[in-house]
Amino acid sequence: MPFIDFKSMAPLNIWEGINGPIAYSDQLLFGYFTIDDGAVLPTHQHPHEQWSHLIEGEFEFNIGGEILHMKPGMSAFIPGNVPHSGKALTKALFLDCFYPVREDFVEKERQSYEGERLG
Repeated sequence: MPFIDFKSMAPLNIWEGINGPIAYSDQLLFGYFTIDDGAVLPTHQHPHEQWSHLIEGEFEFNIGGEILHMKPGMSAFIPGNVPHSGKALTKALFLDCFYPVREDFVEKERQSYEGERLG
């Protein structure tokens, strides 16, 4: 499927206050994530490289101890295995890209679909 309409897709609950649909190929995963005003992205790390592009809102990102107040149009690169965290200063919308595919997000999607079929 060469075209994706994130706005027509069901969101996944990634963390409390962080939701959005994902799309992926064999190599890359994209997430179109809404972060509620005041929501906290807990400190975590993963082996995947990540690019986070802020589309709307304001967000304070801490990547490996370096803190940036992000505004729309700004992007952040997170190398694999670097601890990072953040806080939404307003409601925010991100387009995130992960390499390789985050299998934990794919599994959340699978579980979500299974729950819909069983429910």
